[in-house]
Amino acid sequence: MAVVGMIAGMALAFAGYFGGFGAFLLVAALGAVGFVVGRFLEGDMDFGDFFRTRGERRR
Repeated sequence: MAVVGMIAGMALAFAGYFGGFGAFLLVAALGAVGFVVGRFLEGDMDFGDFFRTRGERRR
């Protein structure tokens, strides 16, 4: 997992250096979306996790 984090950090650094702050934000946002989609595909998350209130998660 550390290698994946290192690669993501390097991608953000290259985007920020060569593309500016806008490219940095775009790469960061797309990385976050890819992470969430990957968690859904692996079965670690449900769509309901985003719509439940805190009280419902404790039960």
